[in-house]
Formats: sequence, structure tokens, C-alpha cells
Amino acid sequence: MRVLVVEDDERIAASIRRALAYEGYSVTVVHDGGTALEEARSRPPDLLLLDLMLPGIDGIEVCRRLREAGDTFPILMLTARDGVSDRVGGLDAGADDYLVKPFAYEELLARVRALLRRVDPDGRERLGFGPLTMDVDAMEVRSDGELVGLTALEFRLLEYFMRNPRVVLARHRILLEVWGLEADTSSNIVDVYVRYLRRKLGDSGGRLQTVRGAGYVLREPQ
Repeated sequence: MRVLVVEDDERIAASIRRALAYEGYSVTVVHDGGTALEEARSRPPDLLLLDLMLPGIDGIEVCRRLREAGDTFPILMLTARDGVSDRVGGLDAGADDYLVKPFAYEELLARVRALLRRVDPDGRERLGFGPLTMDVDAMEVRSDGELVGLTALEFRLLEYFMRNPRVVLARHRILLEVWGLEADTSSNIVDVYVRYLRRKLGDSGGRLQTVRGAGYVLREPQ
């Protein structure tokens, strides 16, 4: 699942990114309120971690604008302020939960899991992109509702693309993240398995595009 982190302290933001990425989340980090609004509107996350004190547009206003626009993804607000009025202000603006700094990362991760369970009450992790849906726990992929039979390696490759939609992924990066192998310029295994996926996904394979000289990207057909 994709988590958008909005935190102006780059050290804290990097620590949060590492903690979430280690747990398997796809993480995007921005450092100000204006960029947060743009990112959330163009690529709605499954969860938003939102610092209260931000340059430009503060967290309260970011939260309020997103809710007024109809965005329903859960928002966990982070702040060094622990006064009752501050917590109430964040919750009234539309935040789902509130965590005071400094916090233990075990608690942060527990709250993230709890908020995501509200989105998916049975606790199963699901990914989606266009007509493609993936039940990560069951290792099932469907295209337009039809079950697609994939091998374990094909599943891991597609999962990697679906966790990084619209991101151009170099072959050496795919080789490392999916196969756990260092770059080998003589190997065409990535290209072979991309062809397997395209064939099995049928029309949806048009979304798995080649970027000449760079790698592959999962995105909407042009």
C-alpha cells in the first residue's frame, strides 16, 4: 500500500520512510503543504502521514482542504504539540488519528496498520491499478475481474510494479529488488519475465510499458 509522508524535518522524514519501507509499504515523502496537496490529488495515497507544522500551508489546512474536496483516505497527524486544543483541531479538520512527537516507531506502525484495517476490515493487503487488482496475502491477481494464473516470480514482479506505479524502474533495480541479484548486463531475465506478464495479462499488459534506454513502467495507456 502507498503511504504519503508530509514532514518538513528531513531527518524525521527519512526515518519514517525507512521504517515504513522496511514493513513493505510504498512511501512517497514531501516537505511542504502545497506539494502535499498536489501529490495527494494527483496520486491519492492509501494513507497520509501529515505533520501539523509545515511551511506554507500548515497540516490543519491541508487536512481540511482534502476533506472538503471529498478525499476519504485515512490521515494520521503528527505533531510536537500535545495540547488538547491542538489534538481537537486536527481531528475536527478531518484527521483520523493523532500521534505526538517524539514517538516510538512501533507505535507509529501499529497506528498505520490500524488505520489501513479500517479501509480493508479483514486486514488483507490489496493493490489496484486500472483493471488490475492484487490480493497480496492470497497471491491472487485479477484483470477485469478474471483470475490470472501467475507463477511466484511473475507475481513478485507484478507486485513490484504495482507498488511503484508510474515510476520508471531500471532493469538493474528490478533485478535487485525482485530477484535479489546484483546488476548483470548479460542477463535478459527481466525482459523475459515482463513478456510473460504481458502475455498473461492480455489487454492490461499494454499498461506495462518499455521506456527505451531506461527500463519499464506501469502506467495508463497513452
